[in-house]
Amino acid sequence: MEHAADRKLYVVPQKTEAAAAQQPPKPTRVRVHRAWFVAAVTFVTIIGAAAFRSVPGLLIDPLHVEFDWSRGTIGAAVSVNLALYGLTAPFAAALMDRFGIRRVVAVALTVIAAGSLLTVWMTEAWQLMLCWGLLVGLGSGSMALAFAATVTNRWFTARRGLVSGILTAASASGQLIFLPLLSWIIDRYDWRPAAVTVALAALAVVPFVWLLLHDHPADVGQKPYGAAEFVPKPPPVPGAARRAVTVLLSAVRTGPFWLLAGTFAICGASTNGLIQTHFIPAAHDHHMPVQAAASLLAVIGVFDVVGTIASGWFTDRFEPRRLLAVYYALRGVSLMFLPLLLGPTVHPPMVFFIVFYGLDWVATVPPTLALCREQYGEDSAIVFGWVLASHQVGAAVVAFLGGVARDTLGSYDVVWYASGALCAAAALMALVIRRRAGGVAATV
Repeated sequence: MEHAADRKLYVVPQKTEAAAAQQPPKPTRVRVHRAWFVAAVTFVTIIGAAAFRSVPGLLIDPLHVEFDWSRGTIGAAVSVNLALYGLTAPFAAALMDRFGIRRVVAVALTVIAAGSLLTVWMTEAWQLMLCWGLLVGLGSGSMALAFAATVTNRWFTARRGLVSGILTAASASGQLIFLPLLSWIIDRYDWRPAAVTVALAALAVVPFVWLLLHDHPADVGQKPYGAAEFVPKPPPVPGAARRAVTVLLSAVRTGPFWLLAGTFAICGASTNGLIQTHFIPAAHDHHMPVQAAASLLAVIGVFDVVGTIASGWFTDRFEPRRLLAVYYALRGVSLMFLPLLLGPTVHPPMVFFIVFYGLDWVATVPPTLALCREQYGEDSAIVFGWVLASHQVGAAVVAFLGGVARDTLGSYDVVWYASGALCAAAALMALVIRRRAGGVAATV
């Protein structure tokens, strides 16, 4: 005979299963990969450090008036800064491998703050060379784009082009924030409060770096974004400086390195060395107010963000060599028209130039990074550091020669035309870079 207890045990599971079948499925929780948080901290850090990049063009006229230093002398200090910014970059990438991203970036920001703050008490040109040229140059070079390249390579397998574009655009975002602010401070008060502002901006970012920036995905037990397998953290690499030099000696034996370095030198000459350093004093020569010229340079930063992120998206889909050729050709054409556009007021053709140039400002970085990864694999971050060094050497040369040309000729016109011709040469150089066998082909 069947017991009541047996019937009860049999009936209850039936009711439970029926009720469970009627319940809606639990929503799947989507977790944001830690790599995106690291990228966000990197973005904010580069913005904070970008304050120093906004100052050189604003300082030329005030220092010329107060100390009676020639524009060539001031341009020489800026050129030291730009050259060290680039020459330090490959060693910074190796130091990040040895000591970790967090330590290197925190120390670099502190050095930038110290160099900027010490300029408040300078009275001689050599002190400008020491503080702004040497200290700020070394500190900024220890971050540079090698910082963005290292974070991208360690934390991302997929979406590298997009991420490199976003992180590159961070510097332009900082320019957008700081250029109008610093120009207002200089116009209203003096250049010294602007130097203090740069120092405080660099120091303000240090706690974010120290507390939130992780060196490697393995530190938090995760795979790089888009990776199929877990990647263990490599041991610290001794001999950072030796490795940087060894990678350089290997890279210089290859043709693509010289083509990438040459095109990027022209990129630096036509952006940091030319527009960022000399656009404001050139516009002021045509009786445009300094704040208006600084605002135009800040607008370049707005469209630089759009252009660089778009370039990263394009780099994931199109052949990087052709992208570089298009970018340099368009930049060269725009520079040829600039002498005709400068005037005392901001008119529509000038606004068009600013928007156009902003979209192309550092759009060259994502495809250049992609070509470095394709050609040099695991050494690509250090190779890109050396390519970046050529970028800054090109910028340093034009920062100095632009000031000399202005002192000698009384105009910047010849500098605009020469830079436009160099950009045309860079477009041709980009097209002759040979694809490496087994390289990642464009998807379109």
